[in-house]
Amino acid sequence: MNIFRLTGDLSHLAAIIILLLKIWKTRSCAGISGKSQILFALVFTTRYLDLLTSFISLYNTVMKVIYIGCAYATVYLIYVKFKATYDGNHDTFRVEFLVVPVGGLSFLVNHDFSPLEILWTFSIYLESVAILPQLFMISKTGEAETITTHYLFFLGLYRALYLINWIWRFYFEGFFDMIAIVAGVVQTILYCDFFYLYVTKVLKGKKLSLPA
Repeated sequence: MNIFRLTGDLSHLAAIIILLLKIWKTRSCAGISGKSQILFALVFTTRYLDLLTSFISLYNTVMKVIYIGCAYATVYLIYVKFKATYDGNHDTFRVEFLVVPVGGLSFLVNHDFSPLEILWTFSIYLESVAILPQLFMISKTGEAETITTHYLFFLGLYRALYLINWIWRFYFEGFFDMIAIVAGVVQTILYCDFFYLYVTKVLKGKKLSLPA
């Protein structure tokens, strides 16, 4: 494992922990898109079904279990524990417009036409757009809490680091995965505008608010 994948994993884990702590400490999920969190739970569930069929390493297994567990814990906090604070009026992105096309694409473009491979491909495609409901929610409210922006920053950083990881693996291991790379590029592009606002506003102590 190279340093870019490791730091990518740690950035991803940091994002998840930041979000869970934010919800738990404030006893509120205001400003958080429940729909994005459901999509991420679906991503991890369909990607890590290989936990039932193969063992790669202790690190690999532990991280997969943590991702799945935290994803469903987040969904539980939003839709059950702190349901009264969930802002469903602004979390209105039509997720079927993501899930259905992604599902169709995973059947058409994959490495191997087998159930586990199709589900893995589905998870890769879905992860690239799963943040859209959250970004859409921010665009509707016009602003985001600072802690929410930290969550989004680390989530975007994880994806960017993984892109570097794929480049590293191509040059030093001869490994190339077009599906993962294209999906990673799409996901990173979606974060570009947010990265700019994060650097120019949040890191300077200002609240992230969108232009009127």
